[in-house]
Amino acid sequence: MTTMTLAKALNAGLRKAMEDDDKVVVMGEDVGRLGGVFRITDGLQKDFGDARVIDTPLAESGIVGTAVGLAMRGYRPVVEIQFDGFVYPAYDQIVCQVAKLHFRSQGRVKVPMVIRIPFGGGIGAVEHHSESPEAQFVHTPGLKVVACSNPADAYAMIQQAIHADDPVVFLEPKRLYHSAKADVDESAPPAPLWQSRVVRPGSDATLVAYGPTVSTCLDAATVAAEEGRSLEVIDLRTLSPLDLVPVHESVRRTGRLVVVHEAHVTLGVGAEIAARVTEECFHSLEAPVLRVGGFDTPYPPARIEEAFLPDLDRVLDAVDRTFGF
Repeated sequence: MTTMTLAKALNAGLRKAMEDDDKVVVMGEDVGRLGGVFRITDGLQKDFGDARVIDTPLAESGIVGTAVGLAMRGYRPVVEIQFDGFVYPAYDQIVCQVAKLHFRSQGRVKVPMVIRIPFGGGIGAVEHHSESPEAQFVHTPGLKVVACSNPADAYAMIQQAIHADDPVVFLEPKRLYHSAKADVDESAPPAPLWQSRVVRPGSDATLVAYGPTVSTCLDAATVAAEEGRSLEVIDLRTLSPLDLVPVHESVRRTGRLVVVHEAHVTLGVGAEIAARVTEECFHSLEAPVLRVGGFDTPYPPARIEEAFLPDLDRVLDAVDRTFGF
C-alpha cells in the first residue's frame, strides 16, 4: 500500500503497463525529457528510452495519426494531449479514423490506443486550457471514454485502458493531479473498467458525477448529512459505454437524482443520463432529474472561473430543489 497523488498513480500505472508489454509506447508534446507539463510521464524516457517515450512536434493531428499507424501495426500507443483545448486539431483523426477503422475493416483491424486528455478547470489557466469536451467523444460510436476521479482508480484504469483492444479516450481531472492523495494497493485486483460505482451510500437522493466533480459531490454529501439528509454518491467512471445499472437501482430507492459535471449543461452527458433514468425509472421519480454544470458560455478567465464551476453550494441548492416537488 502506497500513498500517491493522482499524478503519481498515473505515472506508476503507465510504468507498470510499459514493463508488462514492450509494445506500449508513450508519445506527445514534452512527455520525454520534461516528463510532461504535469509530470505524469516523469522518468519514463530515462528508464525506457526515447524509442518508447517519444517527444513529438507540436502537431496534435500528426501525433494521433502516427499513433493510428502504430496501433494498426501491433503497438499500443498512449498519446498525451497536453491540454483539453488542444485536442481539436486532432478531432478529425479521432472521429474519422480512430473511431471508425475497426468498423470500416469489418473487425479485421484493431486500434488499441489510449488518448490521455487532462480535462476540466480549476487551475487558473488561460484560454483553451480548461475545457470539458467529453460529450463530443461520447457522441462518437467506436470510442470508449472513461474518467478517473481518485489515485487508486487512476493507477488501475490507465493500465486497463492500455490493455483494451478498443481506442479509449482517457480523461484526467487536472485540478486533482497533485491535490488528491490516497492509498493505492498496487497488488489489489482492479474493478472492471466499464462499471460505475457507489462511492457513498445514501437513502434520500442520488448524486451522479465523474472526474473532478466526484469530490465535490462527496463534500456536498458530508455537509448534507450534518443537516440530516442522506445523499448517495455514484462515480460513473465510464462515460462510453455508460453503466447506469447502479444509478437506476439508486434512483428506485431515493426517488431523486442530481447529475453534476463541469461541462456545459446543454446536451452534456447529464442530459443523456436524465433521459435514460426518466425512461427506466419514471414511476420511481419523486422529482425531475436536475443537472448542475458549467454555464452555456465559453470557459471564463481564470479570475472568475470559480463562479463557472459547479461547487458545493450549487449542488446542495439542486438537492434542495428536488425536495421542493
